[in-house]
Formats: sequence, C-alpha cells, structure tokens
Amino acid sequence: MTDFVQGNGRGTGIPWRIIGWGGAVVLLSLPFIAMQLNAGGVDWSAGDFLFMGVLLGTVGGLLELAVRMSSNRFYRGGVGLALLGSFLVIWVNLAVGIVGSEHNPNNQLFFVALLMGIAGAIGGRGKADGMTRATITTAVAIVLAFFIAQAGGRNELIVRPLVEGVGTSILVLLFLGSAWLFRKAARDQ
Repeated sequence: MTDFVQGNGRGTGIPWRIIGWGGAVVLLSLPFIAMQLNAGGVDWSAGDFLFMGVLLGTVGGLLELAVRMSSNRFYRGGVGLALLGSFLVIWVNLAVGIVGSEHNPNNQLFFVALLMGIAGAIGGRGKADGMTRATITTAVAIVLAFFIAQAGGRNELIVRPLVEGVGTSILVLLFLGSAWLFRKAARDQ
C-alpha cells in the first residue's frame, strides 16, 4: 500500500496508489452519505453498491496493470483516458442513459462501441499501436451509436439532443485523446 508510482526510476514522493484507491472509496461512499441525508433521487440498493465497487475495482486494477506494464508516461496516460471514457460510458448509460433515459434500448449501442474497443485492444495485444487503433475505433463507434440512436426515434424527451450530443462529444474526445497519447507512446518505442 505504500508503493509509489515510479517515474524515471525514482519515486515521485506522491502516494498515487493511496490517492487513487482512496478516491474510489470516497466516490463509492458518496451515494451512501447522500442516502443517509435523504437526498432526493439517490436510492441505491446493495446491488448498485456492489456493481459500482466492481466497476471501480476493475478500472483501478487495469490502471495499476498498465502502470506496471509500461514506464512510458504517454502509454499510461492513454490507458487512463481510455479507462475514464469507458467508466463514464458505463456509469452514465446505466444511471441516466446517454440518449433518452436509461431505459432507451438505443443506449445498448454504446456498450457495443466499448466491446469493439475491448476486442481491438485484445487483438492489438495491448501494444501502443494496437491501442491507438482500438481507441479510434471506440470513438468512431460512439459517434455512430449516437447518430443511430438519434435517428431511431424516441418515445421520451428527457434531455435535448443537443445536450446529449455535447455529452457524447466529451466521451469521443476522451477516446481520441487516448489514441493521441498511444500514438505518441508508439513513436517512443
């Protein structure tokens, strides 16, 4: 627990692991605290807490694995952005939905986009050039999912399509930023 992320052979003096895992615990405890304060709209079940714990643990574990696999800061940054984008797609999609509400079946397309990226990462064996292609594929698939979902008709108008488009653009930018970092990492190798 006292390990520090290594930069160029030296400890940075900042306990990144403690901050990261502590942040995950804080993030997981916020809904519990909100429920104790009777905040409106926050009603998590034990299954919700379990799912979020597994999701946060998976993201944290994959980030730690990337840090151990590569000392290249661009590669690590690419993994970090890709994991952040993936986490947000899953969290937002399950909580409120990216298009319409969380009950809109078109939201499943965004999970398909993530699966395409995962398949690309596995196919590229986690190497920087393969990860570049995988994250670009994910970004393009998210854009396509958004346009297909918008064209698919809606029986609910929870949020304006413009707001949904801005949110989707943020997700796309995270994956494109990740691809750019992986590309820089590939050039360094």
